Amino acid sequence: MPAAREAARAFGVVYGPSIVLDAVAASAVASVLRAKRHHRRPRRTVALAAELVAVYLAVGRPLMLHWGANCEEVHKPLPGDETIPGPVVQSTRAVTIEAPVEAVWPWVAQLGQDRGGFYSYENLENLAGCEMHNADVVHPEWQQRSPGETAYLHPLWGLRVTRFEPGRVLALEDWGAFVLEPYGADRTRLIARGRTPRGPGAILNGLLLEIPHFVMERKMLLGIKRRAERSHTAATRRAAQAEPAPPVVHA
Repeated sequence: MPAAREAARAFGVVYGPSIVLDAVAASAVASVLRAKRHHRRPRRTVALAAELVAVYLAVGRPLMLHWGANCEEVHKPLPGDETIPGPVVQSTRAVTIEAPVEAVWPWVAQLGQDRGGFYSYENLENLAGCEMHNADVVHPEWQQRSPGETAYLHPLWGLRVTRFEPGRVLALEDWGAFVLEPYGADRTRLIARGRTPRGPGAILNGLLLEIPHFVMERKMLLGIKRRAERSHTAATRRAAQAEPAPPVVHA
């Protein structure tokens, strides 16, 4: 029974806002269509709500699915794509990190509720009962995973690790892959690729999960960026301070 209560709590926090938003949007669109059918002018608030739905579908959703990514990243294949061939929806989000790949990867490697957290909105995750604690330091004991093991999102459930290639990719079943690519001498592109398989579940994913997933994943990418840049800057300063002073040459 406690497990059922926790599951219901998590469902309400994760999906509740989307259900309300979908209900309002559907009601507004239906009201506008009904008014048009009866040759009446819809109320201004209803018409505005329906227009916002159209703007979201035409502009907001594409921007949300490809936040931070360039055209090449959006269209090129990435490690982990093979787990869901021919998706009905594909998202590609990315962020530039002012640190080399080796300074970024440890933060990606320790993702997981039972490890370093997901560097996102911790209070919101814990409202859903996740018991999340986002790490601000790299833990050596959390740097290894094996395909097939579980990366927990919540104490009650998680996602199977499908690929774990140090310095390159962490892929999670039903989520997608986090891919690191060098970007110049001392910078990294962190790319999050998500794929939705065809079928009835794709409709539910679009209605219930796309917006909250974007909100949390965007924060996660920025959380990794902040931590990696901060730790890399600190390490660079320590290395500079440890360097011996150049010898003094007397004329």
